Formats: sequence, C-alpha cells, structure tokens
Amino acid sequence: MSKTGRAAVYDAPNEPFVIRDYPVRDVHADEVLVKVTMSTICRSDIHSYQGHRPNPCPGILGHEIVGVIEQLGADMVHDMRGDKLATGDRVTWTEFFHHGESYYRDVHDMPQKSDGVRKYGHDLAEEDPHFLGGFAEYCYIQPGTGILKLPDAITDEEATPLNCGVATMISVTEAAKIDVGDTVVVHGLGLLGLYGCAIAKARGARRVIGVDAVADRLDIAKKFGADATFDVSAMSEDNLVSAVRAECPPDGADVGLEVCGFAGVVPVGVRMLRVGGCFVIGGLVNPDANFEIDGNQILKKMITLKGVHNYHPRHLIQALDFVMSNRDRYPFGDIVDSKFSLDQLDEAFARAADRSVLRAAIVP
Repeated sequence: MSKTGRAAVYDAPNEPFVIRDYPVRDVHADEVLVKVTMSTICRSDIHSYQGHRPNPCPGILGHEIVGVIEQLGADMVHDMRGDKLATGDRVTWTEFFHHGESYYRDVHDMPQKSDGVRKYGHDLAEEDPHFLGGFAEYCYIQPGTGILKLPDAITDEEATPLNCGVATMISVTEAAKIDVGDTVVVHGLGLLGLYGCAIAKARGARRVIGVDAVADRLDIAKKFGADATFDVSAMSEDNLVSAVRAECPPDGADVGLEVCGFAGVVPVGVRMLRVGGCFVIGGLVNPDANFEIDGNQILKKMITLKGVHNYHPRHLIQALDFVMSNRDRYPFGDIVDSKFSLDQLDEAFARAADRSVLRAAIVP
C-alpha cells in the first residue's frame, strides 16, 4: 500500500489543530486498518485540549470512533462475540488496548487497569502507525483491542459514542448496583448523564432525578428517562439537597452518579443519599479533582463511595445491546446534534466546550 491519510493534529494545548498527511501502510498480522466514518468529541478530549489532563503532543485526539474495515491482518479473524470479521465490516472497538501479560486482567479481571494500558487518542502522531486517534481519515486497531461488529440497523450517530460514553455508563450503573425500585440521582446531563438516566430506568429504577446547570439539558433528560430535573445554577446547595431528597422518600436517594466532572458535586451528592446509599464517581478524569467530605458522615450513614475508570470489554457488548434494545424508546441518535469536517475541528471543539452542542461529530 502506498498512500497517505489526513489527520487533525493536536500540537499543544489551546493551539489550533493542524491538518497533516501521514503514510498509510499495510497492516501487521495482528492489526486492523479502519477507514473512519465518524468520531465524536468526548468531554475528556476537551479537557486534554485545554491542558487540564496530560496528553502526548503532537497527537491525534478522539477515541469515540466507528469505521469500516479497509484491511484485515491475517490473525484478526473474529470479533469479541466470535463473529467473523471481513473487509467492509463496520466496527467499533474498546477505547483502550493492552497486549501481553497483565496481573490486573488475569488475576482481578480488570483488563482496563493493566499496567501499560494505552488509549486511542492518547498517542504520539509522529510514531508508527501514526493513526491512533479518531480525528483522522484512518485508524489502526492495535493488538489487545476488543473489536465489535455493528449491525446494519444502527446509525453512526447511535454507534459512535458506544465505545466510551455508553460503555462507561454501563460500567458505572453496574458498579452502583442499581436495582428494581431504586431512586437514582444523576449529576450531569451530558451524553454520559443522559445514558445514565436511560440505563438506570432499564435496570428497574423507580425514579430518576437529573441535575445540571444547562437549562436545555434539563428538558432533554426527560426524553431519556428522568422523572424530575433540577437546575443547580438557580438553587442554593441546601435547597437543592432538600428538593432532591423530597423526590426520594422516605430518606433520600439510593444511588448517586457523578458524571459532570466537578469535584464539588461529590459531598453535595452524598448528602442526598439515604443511610446505606451508594455514590459512584465517573466523571472526575482530571488530576487534582479534590473535594472535602466529612468522613464521619460516610461512617454513620454507611455510605459506599466508588470510582469507575474505563470499563471492561464486555461492557462494550452490553452497550451495543442496550442501544439496540432501546433505540425505539429513547432518541439516542439525537444526542449527536452537530457534524463537522476535519477542517472545522477548531469550531467543533469551541462549540463542544461551551456546551452549545450536546455531542459534536467529526465526519472525515
């Protein structure tokens, strides 16, 4: 193979993206070359771009990706379900990869925390194979990645967030052990929060309460299973806690989910919980996300605090199955509400950062 592909390169935080061409080579036996059809801007991409979390430069950001197999390595025969792979298949894949021995994978069944795990959108673009991020025409799927074929019925808009936002929320809601009859408070109603509302309902939650400071999202959340919503910008902390607890009789919420990325939400969210409640942190992906909390209240109320980072590969399968089973119930495709070309990536990041769009898609 002798050709090149375009990529929008991230040279330094808060600097304009630069379009560069890189060579596209033949795959190794354990690789897959994908022609990217769509990638979406995750909030963590914005944090990296703004310099709030470490990310190699120059690099190609983007890890929420779908594409069509253009070249298949000789050893790449089946996807995670055991379905045969072929050129022309549309696929998604885990946002992380790890190849080789792994104590956490083999002993603790936590492959996502393997020593040396790497993530798409978090590698140097100057090194072979160059294309390891979503904001480009191509991406090389590396050894140790979980690959999943996509059914024809699912649209790119529905499929692209699967391998980050949706799979993450499958993991978060599983960690929270949401059960039939539970009351759940979702802190943050971006893509993760909207899916959190819908998945909580699917797990049997009796009542779901959404909390955000963006007015438009409060209305959207009701289309995704939220029974009540509150605008945190219009209420004092004490009034917000009282209002949410009133929605969760007799003694507060069973579960709280943090997916907004603001550390100060955690102590407030814990106050909303009943005795024995559970609070899961899923959005504090930046270093120095500090909060202060009274440990005595955690003890006396017997509160469980959990953190979720990345997800197990099986959660990607469950994410696809969830969307396919509920796509007629919830308007998942509407979450991706704007599309941009590679050349428009600066505009796309600006609009995603100021939350004037819900999920921006890049169509190379």
